[in-house]
Amino acid sequence: MRKTGIIAAATAMLMTVGAASFTQAEEPKSGGTLVLGTTQKARHLNPAVQSGIATAVPGTQIFATPLRFDENWEPQPYLAESWSISDDGKSITLKLRANAKFHDGEPITSEDVAFSLQTVKDNHPFKSMFAPVTGVDTPDPLTAVINFEKPHPAALLAMSSALLPIIPKHIYGDGQDAKSHPANNTPVGSGPFKFVEFKPGEYIILEKNPDYFIEGKPYLDKIIIKNYKDITSLALAMDKGEINMYPFLSSTKDIVRLKKNDGLVVTDKGYEAVGPMNWLAFNTNNQYLKEKGVRQAIAYAMDRDFIINALLGGQSKAATGPVVPGSPFYAADVEKYDVDLDKANAMLDEAGFPRGDGDMRFALTIDYIPGQAELQKNVAEYLKSQLKKVGIDVELRASPDFPTWAKRVGGHDFDMSMDIVFNWGDPVIGVHRTYLCDNIKKGVIWSNTQSYCNEEVDKLLNEAGLELDQAKRIALYNKAQEIIVDEAPLAFINVLPYHTAYSKEIGNPPVTIWGTMSPLDEVYIK
Repeated sequence: MRKTGIIAAATAMLMTVGAASFTQAEEPKSGGTLVLGTTQKARHLNPAVQSGIATAVPGTQIFATPLRFDENWEPQPYLAESWSISDDGKSITLKLRANAKFHDGEPITSEDVAFSLQTVKDNHPFKSMFAPVTGVDTPDPLTAVINFEKPHPAALLAMSSALLPIIPKHIYGDGQDAKSHPANNTPVGSGPFKFVEFKPGEYIILEKNPDYFIEGKPYLDKIIIKNYKDITSLALAMDKGEINMYPFLSSTKDIVRLKKNDGLVVTDKGYEAVGPMNWLAFNTNNQYLKEKGVRQAIAYAMDRDFIINALLGGQSKAATGPVVPGSPFYAADVEKYDVDLDKANAMLDEAGFPRGDGDMRFALTIDYIPGQAELQKNVAEYLKSQLKKVGIDVELRASPDFPTWAKRVGGHDFDMSMDIVFNWGDPVIGVHRTYLCDNIKKGVIWSNTQSYCNEEVDKLLNEAGLELDQAKRIALYNKAQEIIVDEAPLAFINVLPYHTAYSKEIGNPPVTIWGTMSPLDEVYIK
């Protein structure tokens, strides 16, 4: 059967399933095909050298990682059956499973772990994940000792999901550039599913790994990741039963629509570690925005509840600081900046910017990411009208494409900009980059593009990045967040309304902290 025939057959099966009566919860069954829809187009399938959803979803099925995390943020064995941290926090010893093999039958050894970690350290855009690693000792084939120059409590989480895929040294260690290696498009991993075919922009086909190192799993025979041209056609396909899972669903209209389908479950579980956040960033070098009072006034002028309930259909949650709700590092007791136009006006007066011609105080521009109107342009348009009420004349500056927006914001050529940034689980990975003084790097998007610098915040973040005691670590992050929120280099708006829609015929849906960016070896068709 041709591969396109596989997709057609799977779709026909799904429509038959969709018409059937649903059964009660049952024991997992083997067999069946998961057809997952997406608009994310993968460039290749190797998460060791590429971040992002498009690569992570298939990559975590093909490649296994040392650890995995459950829905309670607790690390669980995966390729490593056990691990231990030294008393000084400067080394982690992994004991690998003896029965783990790559899809080509070669055993996984500590040499593969050492090689993979170095590949990620050298090539992955998240430099902070493994920056403190000084090397990996391999005293025997099943023992890998990761050494750090300083304690690195973020390391355990960085060894899960798509962040540390164990890639085969016998394939990638041939001297070719890992970022352009031909194996990236025909990958050999050790995860629950083996690579079958990748047609960029159309589909990815994976099949069950019969020699998977976890006995009795995976339950599914196949996973097909099917690309759609836009979110409208993707939502329609989900509604009609052409696919049986739609992760990273963010259109609030489609969320509401799919919730009305009796054959589907729509949940926001599974995105806690992703931590996707929408905010308004301030260029603190701007002559007006360098004043803390002005930034705070803008935050007070913004009605977050209106944005969430009116513009986003009540399908999102408020973001109130650098870390999203649901994370163990979330700080609840910070200033919430509940809308108060009188206070905003008074603060702008106090900052020395009285109303003048046209009842305006001064003018600013707002940039926004193109192509995501609901979360970006629409919110920017609302902010334009709202800030006019406090005497700030706002002009929206559209970018023709994403690279143009990224060049402007990364190059610090902006006044204010809407932005979407992920926490990526541990603050060391996804939060520090926005606030550390030494990460003000002109030309680099999603660095400290606000040019915000506070030595006390730096000290707190750096201490938290070294602290092995979780309670003390949380306390340090809480203090840092309190200062950041008060100084307002950003006005926090909302957590992206990511949801997963799936057929009620799906058992054990992916609701751990990494959602579909984690192995789907427990998912089954009822």
